Amino acid sequence: MPIETKATNTELRKLISFLWKTKRPIWRAVAEQLAKPRRLRAEVNISKINRYTSEGDTVVVPGKVLGCGELDHPVTVAAFAFSKNALEKIKAAGGRAVTIWQLVEENPKGSNVKIMR
Repeated sequence: MPIETKATNTELRKLISFLWKTKRPIWRAVAEQLAKPRRLRAEVNISKINRYTSEGDTVVVPGKVLGCGELDHPVTVAAFAFSKNALEKIKAAGGRAVTIWQLVEENPKGSNVKIMR
């Protein structure tokens, strides 16, 4: 029988617990994605964000945002982690890179937020 393991990153464990307690379907879906093993968590490139969003959209990535590709419109991106290159490209396009904690504080209901995996 396999042994169940949990994330050892205390910040991640606190975030998952907080998102689960919000009782909003979108934040619970993000918590479920973050609770997966690291090798199964989302790694989204800037090019994918550019392809599936339009100007002014808000996106949450339950994992890490990577810097491959270009971003040609401003968007708000929330993620657990960002690569240095991704942060530079988001800011250069006029967008915002925030943590998932900050996004939940700004938008507790999760309205008009897209989840990217």
